Amino acid sequence: MSMNSKQRWMGGVVLLGGGVLLAALLLKGKEEIHQTHVEEQQQKVEQTTKDANSTAPVQLQSMTVDVETEKKLLEQQRRAREKSVAEQEARAAEFLAMQQQAEADAARKAAEEYAAINARRQAAQQSSDNIPPEVVEEKKNTAQSTKSTASVDTQKREAEKKTLEQQRLAADAQKKADQLKKEQEAKRKADADKKAADEKQRQLDAEKKASEAKRKAEAEKKAQEDKKRKEDNAKKEDAKKKAEAEKARELLEHGDKNWMVQVALAANQANADAVVSKLRAKGYKVTTSPTSKGIRIMVGPSKDRDAADAARKKIVTDPSLNMKSAWVIDWVPLDQR
Repeated sequence: MSMNSKQRWMGGVVLLGGGVLLAALLLKGKEEIHQTHVEEQQQKVEQTTKDANSTAPVQLQSMTVDVETEKKLLEQQRRAREKSVAEQEARAAEFLAMQQQAEADAARKAAEEYAAINARRQAAQQSSDNIPPEVVEEKKNTAQSTKSTASVDTQKREAEKKTLEQQRLAADAQKKADQLKKEQEAKRKADADKKAADEKQRQLDAEKKASEAKRKAEAEKKAQEDKKRKEDNAKKEDAKKKAEAEKARELLEHGDKNWMVQVALAANQANADAVVSKLRAKGYKVTTSPTSKGIRIMVGPSKDRDAADAARKKIVTDPSLNMKSAWVIDWVPLDQR
């Protein structure tokens, strides 16, 4: 620590101590003033009480006496305050003198310490001047050796640090390479999985499309077969009906029996077929003949009119046939009329 710094430090300590002492004195003076004021108030209260307890003549004193008393009290208070202030100023002056004395003592002590330090420094310089050259050279060599050793150690540490840094960089590079390889492998695997999934989906779509085409072809084939079968059945039915009509015509045209019982006149072929089926189920011989108003349905032929009329009555009275309007006709084919 230099002389100036030490002096500043000592001065700061002295000033701090002086400030604390001054604050204490001021606080003490304030307390004394407050105590004096309290005592004066108590005296005033006691005087008032004493005046209140006095006789009636005292209470009748003039206002002039009260004013004089108040003036005296105020004068006493003023003197007490002035005395207190004077005492505080005296104590402050005393403290200031003490502070100045302390600063002077600190400065003197610092000067003495500075002189002692200079004396020790000069003595050390003189002692170093008396050291033999061999010792100085040895110390110099030792210092150089120490410096060289320190330099070698520093270089060694730098080399080790550089090696560690290179190893760290190599490890980071290897880590990055491994990470990149792992990412590439994951990407290849994801691409392969996606490709396999797409291929599988394409196969499923192709199979679905082929199955749909096959189902559609089978449906079309079945529809054509059903259509052909219906057409064949219709042709067979038409051929059968034509054969029956031809047979009936042959019987009517070339036989000697031409009395028929007409049981109905159907509006279409379906209705005619239904009536024919019911009559044939009962064992009747039925013949149909198309006309301009519909299809004529007849039972017969009979040998004579009586036989035909008997057949008519039987048909009409059969409740299962539900035919109420049958009649006997002498039927002649159109081409013979």
